[in-house]
Parts: sequence; C-alpha cells; structure tokens
Amino acid sequence: MSALPISSSTDAPIKAATTVLGLREMQLSGRPIVMVTAYDHPSAEIADAAGVDVILVGDSAAMVVLGHESTVSITMDEMLMLAAAVRRGASRALIVGDMPFGSYEASDQIAIANAQRFVKEAGCDAVKLEGGGTSAARARAIVDSGIPVMGHIGLTPQTATALGGYRAQGRTAEAARSVIADAKRLEEAGCFSVVIECVPAAVTELITDAIDIPTIGIGAGPSTSGQVLVYHDLLGLRSGKNAKFVRTYADLRGAAIEAVSAYSTDVRSGSYPGPEHMYSIEPGELSDLQRLPASD
Repeated sequence: MSALPISSSTDAPIKAATTVLGLREMQLSGRPIVMVTAYDHPSAEIADAAGVDVILVGDSAAMVVLGHESTVSITMDEMLMLAAAVRRGASRALIVGDMPFGSYEASDQIAIANAQRFVKEAGCDAVKLEGGGTSAARARAIVDSGIPVMGHIGLTPQTATALGGYRAQGRTAEAARSVIADAKRLEEAGCFSVVIECVPAAVTELITDAIDIPTIGIGAGPSTSGQVLVYHDLLGLRSGKNAKFVRTYADLRGAAIEAVSAYSTDVRSGSYPGPEHMYSIEPGELSDLQRLPASD
C-alpha cells in the first residue's frame, strides 16, 4: 500500500480513492477530471494532497527529469522506477503508467507483458499508450488481459517525427477525420479514457461528442471531460519557453534559485551553520575525550 499523503492546513479534503469507474461517473455528472503528469514521490505526495484525480507517470520524464531531447530515450525499467515512486507517494489518485516507446508496438504478447509489469512491479492502476491504428489492437489485447488502458491521440510525442514535429494535429478536414477515427477505435478497443493532445478545440468538441468515454485534454480546448498538465510546467520548475497551452501557476524555479543562492552566500560568509544548527556534547564527556589516547 502506498504512503499516506503529506498534510497541511491547506490540504484538500480527504476523498475516496479514484477508480476507473469513478472517472466515468465524474464525466456523467459533469465534474471535470483533474490529471497531473508527475514522476517522483514528493511530487505525487503534493498532487495527492491537492486532490487531483489522476496522476500520469508520463514518458515525458525522459525530457523533464532525465534531460533527453525526446521521449523515446526512456526505458521500461526507468519508467517502472518512477512509477513505483509515484505509487508510494499517492494513496487516493488513480495512477497511470505511460508505456514507453518500444514497449508495446512489436506484438500483443510484449504489450501485455510490459503492461503487467506496470501493475505488478510499480503498483499502477492502469497504463497509457499512444495512437490509434495498430495501437488500438494493442490496447484491446491489454484490456482483454484485465488491465485498464488510457488511449492518447492527436500529437503523440513518441511518433512526433512522423507527424512533422511537435505541432498541433487535426487542422485540416482530412486530418481531423483521422483523429476522430482514432478516438473511436480506442473506445471500441475498450479504453476507459483518451488523452487528446494539441488538437483544435472545435475538433476536440466533435471527438468528445462522438465517444462515450471520458476525454482528457492538453492543448485541446475546454470541451473535454478533464485536463492534464505536467507538474513541472504548472509550477514553473522548468527553464525555456512553455508550450502555448501551459498555464504557469507559480515560479518555483525562480524561488528555488533564490533559495540556493542565499544558502551559497551564507556558507561562503560563514553565517551558516550557526549555533542553532549545531549539536553539543557535555563538558565532562568532552574532557574525557580529550584525555583519551589518540586513536590510530
């Protein structure tokens, strides 16, 4: 069982753990689903304490926390390590493990085996995979094995090169028709939800109307059943320019640089550590120590 979340006077009220069926109930009742992409134990604790419904352990960790230039570099073992850390930090949010590039494309058997690792080794509640087409067949195989699957359409970063780079998808009638078809294929395959990334808002609205399962948007407008942002993006922890769809709710990178700079200044000036940061020894014990013969 995962660790209890951190607590403070500003924590969200304790609620029951989110389930796959619970997301469908939220959709039907009109309550927006809140999803955050996070990658480690302290981030999961904070997201869980804040009351988010779903934590996605995304393969974007390759870029956000491991420093790679794309998502394709991250391995299955690295994803499992991160997902297990998130699971230990969250007791209420639904945890979804993002199946990395190369972990599901080759065959149904490989896809099922790797999905099972997310559940057995990392404690995930579900997995996510990208694309329609053959990915829908892989999703069906994983669902049939008893593991819930979240789909992902529109901009799919693992195949961004084939899509012309990191750019919005579905901006022509034919391209939009293809994205809508992908959503329907994933629903037919048994996916419990689908992420829609970087798709025009009007097209997203058509997708949401065309399928019954919850939709989670990122750069896809307001008509989805919920929204997702990367933890580091919404907290302002990353350098460089954010994507158009990101809203930054804090400048924690700036605050962190300021704090570490202040620490550096105190160390160099000799003001840290101060008396309040030191441990003491009884004078008699110190005298006894000073009379002892020097050790080798």
